[in-house]
Amino acid sequence: MNPSFLVAALPLLVGGCASTLPEVVDPAGHPDSAYAAPVSYRSPIGSYTHRIPVDPKPWRGLNDAQAPSKEGS
Repeated sequence: MNPSFLVAALPLLVGGCASTLPEVVDPAGHPDSAYAAPVSYRSPIGSYTHRIPVDPKPWRGLNDAQAPSKEGS
């Protein structure tokens, strides 16, 4: 048998035989024991608004309107 196969398979075999959790695991901190708020139904298309394509606006005027003012120059 290939030795590298044994190196990989042995920890898996031994780990599968473990029957209890280690003592460092706190069972009270398990996520399943936490409180979860009830879930209510929300339609996935409830906030849909229909939009149609529009032509682009002239970009030079929009760019000039957002540019910093040229004070002092």
